[in-house]
Amino acid sequence: MPAFGAGGSAGFALLAFRCGTIAAEAALFAEGRSGEISVPIPVFLILHRGRRVLFDAGLHPDIAVDESARIGRVAKEFHNTLPPGETAAERLRALDIDPASIDTVVLSHLHYDHVGGIEQIPNARLLVHTDEWAAAHDPEIQATGAYNPKDFDLGHEVALVEGEHDVFGDGRVTVLPTCGHTPGHQSLRLRSATGEETILAADACYFCNTLDDKRLPFYKHNPERQLRSLAFRRARRDAGARIVPGHDPEFWDRLPQAPAAMISGR
Repeated sequence: MPAFGAGGSAGFALLAFRCGTIAAEAALFAEGRSGEISVPIPVFLILHRGRRVLFDAGLHPDIAVDESARIGRVAKEFHNTLPPGETAAERLRALDIDPASIDTVVLSHLHYDHVGGIEQIPNARLLVHTDEWAAAHDPEIQATGAYNPKDFDLGHEVALVEGEHDVFGDGRVTVLPTCGHTPGHQSLRLRSATGEETILAADACYFCNTLDDKRLPFYKHNPERQLRSLAFRRARRDAGARIVPGHDPEFWDRLPQAPAAMISGR
């Protein structure tokens, strides 16, 4: 596979971790699909300007003990596997990085498979879309099982953002609003020193094929907004950007993972 390039000069790197898997009916991930599928749960680490930033945080370690006790009714449809060594914190320690040294976690959204690991990232500031934070604290929405505050409302500093947000202040890493899957879903855009663009799409685009077949997942907050978000990423792809889908097993099988490989550019 060609270098997966967030790009950058010395001191800039993007590393990818698989932090467990989810098995479910394929139609839950893309309408019209049949059979069952097992998909990866990605977490990404960005190193830049002496800072350590995660994009999403994976599953809570209790998933490996009793997923029903941890996520309740969601476990009836989504079966999670978290092998030893695959929590976000364990992935970091395998690189000799103390989880307590992570200063920021950009959260694409607040579903359990993206936020469970922040309990083990104690000192990070959480970057969350304003609408996502509000929805996740709505009692009626919580009653559906979509959100559980015990996953994300743990006393961390929370920075609520709207629109685009420049994480480092230099245009290299930018939070993009990609609402639709949830009220305040966010993706992350990385630009190399030469302008090459990579977008970590998270659940705004589950599979590579989603960009073209437009098959949305069964659970979605606003299909029209999600289709507009897909159209934006499709246009960026056609302009030369690399789109990293949220849960594509075939893409993930080709993706270099830390610590075996560091994903970095020039």
